[in-house]
Amino acid sequence: MSAPAPTSAGASLGRTGASARLRVKLLLLEPEFRDATHHMWRAEGLLPRYRTYLCTMHAVIRASVPLMELALRRARQLDASGDLLAAPLAAYLEEHIREEAGHDDWLLDDLRAAGGTPEDALGPLPSPLTASLVGSQYYWIEHHHPVALLGYIAVLEGYAPAPGLTGRIARLTGLPAAALRTVREHSVLDTEHLDELYALLDRLPLGREREAAVAVSALHSLDALTRLFVRLGRSAPAPSLRGAGPVPPMGVTP
Repeated sequence: MSAPAPTSAGASLGRTGASARLRVKLLLLEPEFRDATHHMWRAEGLLPRYRTYLCTMHAVIRASVPLMELALRRARQLDASGDLLAAPLAAYLEEHIREEAGHDDWLLDDLRAAGGTPEDALGPLPSPLTASLVGSQYYWIEHHHPVALLGYIAVLEGYAPAPGLTGRIARLTGLPAAALRTVREHSVLDTEHLDELYALLDRLPLGREREAAVAVSALHSLDALTRLFVRLGRSAPAPSLRGAGPVPPMGVTP
């Protein structure tokens, strides 16, 4: 907006309805995600890798508000034609746009405090992996239905930084608090945001086709985010896959 601690999407398994069905599907991909993020946040070479992480996440997060604005325009168009999903989806997006505004600037501030420059994030062409993660949402919003974006949001909110990640980065890199705002804030904010999203999914009259669109979007997003984090962690051999089970957000172990 970059999972079973306080921000864990896994904590919602007791829910019923569309949100629980979505979580069951996402659990299938969590082992790979856990391994990729655990490897990415390892101690070796963390400082330069953290700067790269900030640049990469800026490329993702700067698209959050434009994506939601596009989905909001499409939802308003569909509402005019009598789509029952459109009005509640539009109301959610209006509020969420306000909540997410400016978060890309946080990443640039963090990057400065970590010894980088905004040009490090703004200059390079975003990778094809970033384009795959974000760009698919533009297509589904424009050419299918804007409700698909909820699957993308569920992944970015549900697999947010763990509460212990900020302290771990600070200990291992010596970075000041000013370089860690995005990680710190999202470990708190995304818990509430995820609850709001799941409540919306459970009250929307999705139907089979629209629920499938949300699920496909979410599964693609988690797979793409995993591949992005594998790439970020590649200053050593890629991690081997381990068994399934609860996954801490971003694979962090205190």
